[in-house]
Amino acid sequence: MSAITKSSNQEFDQEIIDIVDYVRDYVITSDLAYEIAWNCLLDTLGCGLEALEYEACRKLLGPIVPQTKVHNGVRVPGTDFELDPVQGAFNIGTMIRWLDFNDTWLAAEWGHPSDNLGAILATADWISRNVSTNGLNPLTIRDVLSAMIKAHEIQGCIALENSFNKVGLDHVVLVKVASTAVVANMLGLTREQQLNAVSLAWVDGQSLRTYRHFPNAGSRKSWAAGDATARAVRLALIAQTGEMGYPTVLTAKTWGFYDVSFKGKPFTFQRPYGSYVMENILFKISYPAEFHSQTAVEAAMTLSNTLRDLGREVSEIKKVTIRTHEACIRIIDKSGPLNNPADRDHCIQYMVAVPLIFGRLTARDYEDDVASDSRIDSLRAKIVCVEDKNFTADYHDPSKRSIANGLTIELMDGTILDEVVVEYPIGHARRRKEGIPLLVAKFQTNLARIFSQEEQAAITEVSLNRNALESTPVVDFLSLFVKSSK
Repeated sequence: MSAITKSSNQEFDQEIIDIVDYVRDYVITSDLAYEIAWNCLLDTLGCGLEALEYEACRKLLGPIVPQTKVHNGVRVPGTDFELDPVQGAFNIGTMIRWLDFNDTWLAAEWGHPSDNLGAILATADWISRNVSTNGLNPLTIRDVLSAMIKAHEIQGCIALENSFNKVGLDHVVLVKVASTAVVANMLGLTREQQLNAVSLAWVDGQSLRTYRHFPNAGSRKSWAAGDATARAVRLALIAQTGEMGYPTVLTAKTWGFYDVSFKGKPFTFQRPYGSYVMENILFKISYPAEFHSQTAVEAAMTLSNTLRDLGREVSEIKKVTIRTHEACIRIIDKSGPLNNPADRDHCIQYMVAVPLIFGRLTARDYEDDVASDSRIDSLRAKIVCVEDKNFTADYHDPSKRSIANGLTIELMDGTILDEVVVEYPIGHARRRKEGIPLLVAKFQTNLARIFSQEEQAAITEVSLNRNALESTPVVDFLSLFVKSSK
């Protein structure tokens, strides 16, 4: 510890020690975790590539000072940017999260652990391109997967029992903490420096959730994770200089995180850190929709087909009832005006209305031109949510982790269609066999948005062969994703 810390004879909070020692010492033995991490890497990169189709995302990317290129800097997939590691993390993290289409973890707190790839990939590329100056060895994709597994685990295990949303804080605090921990280790910091780095992440003021909710829902929710990953890299680099940490940042009376930001309650933990989270992560495969609505959208797609088969019109609908779980109602049950795409993709009524009307739900369906169709708001007004206590219990049951929704349509003439219930979305661990081929197809579709057929073939040749990919140097892999702006 630093001289100041030693003189006060303080030990670091156990929660910080556990994170650092896990990252430093835990040996990942789960082949399943690496298998899922491989799937997660491809899916997350693909989500970032799709985001490049949106000007609202692209305008935030690139160097802070226009036209700046950093020698041996971080490459941003799908672009020709070469950036410092902090801005590189912001770019990659923002792309990944922009469309709300990457992986999800649902528990007492929600979040998207693959957000951490912004920090991990940027740091891995920067380290590997500068081995002659940083004294570290170049990294392979296997190293990236290992870091992903550990970042997922930190974020997810804290989230299991501890609700940040209930105290008004956004889940990206956990992205910042997890990314800081794994990046500090990747950079070769000493244990003392890693403890300092993680403590610095907790010292920071944390993001408010207000940008995810009425009346302030907006696009910051799409770059908040990028901001968190950039801050994580910055804090790790600060700690690398020997800057002191704050050992009781969580537990200090009056001034610590628990008293200031968590209503005086310490964190509780369901399980020790291992590889549980990656093994059970949820993928968004079919629909770019907030995850609590995924099964509702799937049910709506089924009912859209049913209406068509019966020769009935959406205009004949009198009422749609969504039988759901408490978290869904708390987060995405909305009425009234929806002001922007960020508002719409967190409204379950909107996400059910669109597939009922159009038989689809894509990222484009949240844009103003689609939202201006008066049929959507008309149908939204007829959709109500009711909690099913059993659905809520199964949502929290660690042996199930269901995200159930049931949809019932009542028509104007009194006809009631059979309820369609979907307990587990296609990206759930219980539907892996069904979901992974679709995940790979999603990745290939996203490659085609940016790259020529020849470039796609080069990427898929290595990406779809797990053994080949794991042994591929990070610098070689990211070279495949460089896209000239000319």
